Amino acid sequence: MPSPNEKLAESLDELKVLQQANRRVFRSDDLSRVHRERLVENGFLQEVMKGWLISSSPDSQAGESTPWHASFWEFCARYCDERFGEQWHLSPEQSLFLHGERTVIPDQLVVHSPKATNNDIQLLFGTTLYDLKVAEIPATTALLVKDGLRLFTPAAALVRVPESFFQLYPIESQVVMASLGDVSDVLRLLLNGGHSAKAGYLAKAFRQTGRGDLADEILRAMKGAGYDVRESSPFEAGHIFKRPPRPTAPIVARVEMLWESMRGPVLATFPKPPGLPADNEAYLRYVGEIYRTDAYHSLSIEGYTVTPALVERVRQGGWDPEHDAGDRGDTGKRSSW
Repeated sequence: MPSPNEKLAESLDELKVLQQANRRVFRSDDLSRVHRERLVENGFLQEVMKGWLISSSPDSQAGESTPWHASFWEFCARYCDERFGEQWHLSPEQSLFLHGERTVIPDQLVVHSPKATNNDIQLLFGTTLYDLKVAEIPATTALLVKDGLRLFTPAAALVRVPESFFQLYPIESQVVMASLGDVSDVLRLLLNGGHSAKAGYLAKAFRQTGRGDLADEILRAMKGAGYDVRESSPFEAGHIFKRPPRPTAPIVARVEMLWESMRGPVLATFPKPPGLPADNEAYLRYVGEIYRTDAYHSLSIEGYTVTPALVERVRQGGWDPEHDAGDRGDTGKRSSW
């Protein structure tokens, strides 16, 4: 008869297959009941809601939210695909957040679908998913799929969000604007909808961020079509940041704009540098002591991945999640150190 360690190793082999391609979210029926219950009991899986599970870490502390936050967007994408097929999308505001590399987990994610039932679904750690029933899905040219999530394109999101979005989230707005090589898609949407007011503040926004050529193009096209367009700034004073010299990856623009927006306040409150330590050996010991903790938290964000080495250690009875702290680096690791 197989030992408990051998049984757990068999279940881990099943989980390892599912975790290929860095997958973290699973349906309950992806595993047999025996394997599923064994992996949940040993902390390798965590239930999100009935029928849905995520990868977790056996050595996670009670109430630790890292596995859920690391799996949140994948869960939402897989759950919505399972329930709505291709008939769903996120809001223009959430689309702009994600295009602008603002990946903060919202307390409530609103999903639009003709198949929705206006129901608020309770998830882990106070998060919810609200399925909002809409009459129809936007044209396919207005949507795209990014990391499994169905979003409005950057151009469609810029046109669809209200002007107040630019005031409340100037960095995200300007990050997305900086990623555009031209305004052809924006212009098509403005002309098709007759959005003269939107054209006015988008033209001004491009002009204020150093892209006067795009602003002039918007004005010429709209006025040529017979629309009266008047420029007006959607940004508050002091909320306009330097644009990268050319269209660039949103994550690069976001880092540069965050640095520009926060550098002054940080310098004003940052303590003076302490200088070189008086006791070099004591300082190096301190660094060594905190390295393992810092590495663990960094790797936990990437998710707990089952490796062949871990399966073999479990099979041989040489693994203890409560004491084998070294496994944190082995099993969670996806990037090189």
